[in-house]
Amino acid sequence: MNTSPPNEPTSLTPLERLLRVFTDIRPGEGVTGLLLFVNVFLVLCAYYFVKPLRDGWIAVSSVAGFSTMELKAYSSFGQSLLLLGIVSVYARLSVRWPRNVLITRCTLFCMSNLVIFWLLYPGFMIANLPGAGIAFYLWVGMFGVFIVAQFWTFAADLYAGERGSRLLPLVAIGATAGAAFGSLLTQLLVSAGFTGGTLLLLATVPLGISIVLTRIADARGPLGTPRAERVRPTAPAAAAAKATSTAPQAHSGQSPALPRTWAQRPAAAAAQAHRGALRFVLQNRYLLAVAAVAMLTNWVNTDGENLLFRVVQENLNAQVTAQGTTDPAAIRDFVQSGTTLFYGSFLFWVNACALVSQGLLASRLLKYGGFGAVFLMLPAIALISYSTMAFIPLLAVVRVMKVAENATDYSINNTARQVVWLPTTAEMKYRAKPAVDSLFVRMGDGLAALTVLVGVHFLDLSTRSLFIVNIAIVIAWLAVSVFVVREHKRLAAASAGSQPA
Repeated sequence: MNTSPPNEPTSLTPLERLLRVFTDIRPGEGVTGLLLFVNVFLVLCAYYFVKPLRDGWIAVSSVAGFSTMELKAYSSFGQSLLLLGIVSVYARLSVRWPRNVLITRCTLFCMSNLVIFWLLYPGFMIANLPGAGIAFYLWVGMFGVFIVAQFWTFAADLYAGERGSRLLPLVAIGATAGAAFGSLLTQLLVSAGFTGGTLLLLATVPLGISIVLTRIADARGPLGTPRAERVRPTAPAAAAAKATSTAPQAHSGQSPALPRTWAQRPAAAAAQAHRGALRFVLQNRYLLAVAAVAMLTNWVNTDGENLLFRVVQENLNAQVTAQGTTDPAAIRDFVQSGTTLFYGSFLFWVNACALVSQGLLASRLLKYGGFGAVFLMLPAIALISYSTMAFIPLLAVVRVMKVAENATDYSINNTARQVVWLPTTAEMKYRAKPAVDSLFVRMGDGLAALTVLVGVHFLDLSTRSLFIVNIAIVIAWLAVSVFVVREHKRLAAASAGSQPA
């Protein structure tokens, strides 16, 4: 007997049969699923047009008394502080505007910003406007929140409950594929002689198409029928805040964890969860250890990003010297294009490896190796990577090691970040997780900036010495991670024992 609701499709279309290769898709879900797949592909493609340019632009920025590595490190920390205020503004807008209006207006705003930065891009109308590279670096962080996070909020809002657990992994494949394709295309275009300003304009094209696809998907609903609920959601604010605090997830195209669960809680309960969250974390040894891991993970990774940037700049400067180039404009163009080209290629391999790792390794590693295998994988790889980089601080070696670290972070460790909360109580999740994913992650950014300030500005440490400093931090990270694994096992056993037979 057919139990499907009236007007709901009962048989799979050819498109849906094709999509079943990737996930358990049901009748009627194919077109909207494909719309979201293409939508996030375009969004991440545009983002990875822009992301390599920020490193290229800041590489030719200058502030008296600071190296470009210091500018990058301090800008990264400033970016995290700036986002805290921006998220609150975004939260208020999400309450005032319906979701399709919110997404359309925020995307158009970011597109207009791209045009402004195109006009300011070095060598177009102005040789190199002081401070513009730093402003662009800060803006890219906001761009990631507005564009990437709001898409995942929209997808989670459209695909509620069981449907989301089936279809969001399909959409995530489109995100990672878009990131890899955008990085590859950036590399090819820069190699062909296209300027960064041209890439900024090109990024507006997929963003414009994404607006159209979003409005079509919103009108169709999950099954191609108009949705009855036309409310002004609060979910975008929660997901934006989550994405702000977990940059790797947003950058890798993974959906922010628990956006709908948090948004669905009563306002009074949400407010109560925020009060005393820090004290709550500090009074529980498991939560404190999880928070310490979040801080140490971000500290190590951000330190590594800063050191990678330093090695790239040292390599490019050595090439300039070898070529005997003395013209300042020629040096600036060479360093800027070389940095952009490097990061376009680097980010392509990170996303390509993350896609393979997420699809083939993450679930199997969790199934056969357990929580400890997935949770300890990243610090173990980081220890090997930074030890190798300390002894052989060559660009080719640093590049390979950082690809391995970042790809593992974006894939296997993304799974570990969610599984670590499974044996905790609902109170722990709602009160502690937002604090861990915001305050303690931001502390990692601050410590990374402090490492550069002390190690570079005051002590003038070599690149090898800074890699050794990071090894010490990784050892501490690994030790705390082992403690978390043991406590996770104990809590999981206690939770299983309390369940009725």
